[in-house]
Amino acid sequence: MAQVFVKPGEPLDIALKRFKKTLQQEGTLKIARAHEFYEKKSDRIRKEKESRRRKMKLQNSETPMAQ
Repeated sequence: MAQVFVKPGEPLDIALKRFKKTLQQEGTLKIARAHEFYEKKSDRIRKEKESRRRKMKLQNSETPMAQ
């Protein structure tokens, strides 16, 4: 779990901003959102395939075609 210590005289909103940044760097929010709802294995696999397909399509469209 991420910990952020509030320095003396530091506003709470700045400490909260640092806390959110550490959570994002650790990937804690991503994991928590993934486990928020149950997802069937077949649905997870389908999403991964679609994601790979999108990435390949984007990568192919960015690469100039050699003639």
